[in-house]
Amino acid sequence: MFKSILLPIDLNEPSSWEKSIPVAIDMAKTYGAQLRVMTVIPDFGKSIVGSYFPAGFSDKALADTMATLEKLVVEVFSTDVNVESIARHGSVYKEVLEVADLVGADLIVLTSHRPARSDYLLGPNAARVVRHAKQSVFVVRA
Repeated sequence: MFKSILLPIDLNEPSSWEKSIPVAIDMAKTYGAQLRVMTVIPDFGKSIVGSYFPAGFSDKALADTMATLEKLVVEVFSTDVNVESIARHGSVYKEVLEVADLVGADLIVLTSHRPARSDYLLGPNAARVVRHAKQSVFVVRA
């Protein structure tokens, strides 16, 4: 049913992946799917903020993040699942949607924290992914 699964995680928030990784692994095994684990370094918000960081900061941060993600993948994922690591920089939900389309994912598995009252059902990034994704989205409640 699913051939390509995308699992977005926040490396700084174990709660963003502690429950969703087992779900994604199980689904990948069940369907024999390619599993792609991604993380996003949020952008600076405004270009003026970025001007306060040294040249090459963004590239170094992305390389360091990719190394951390790959280390997590080696430690946590079983060897009988085909896993690829992806690190991006930008708006979290936009990058998730872009990567999902780019890699041909047919399922996105993501975690949503217990929302604040103002969020109603999902956090803001999860809600945007669910609302705008062309793919099926499986939300794991943290």
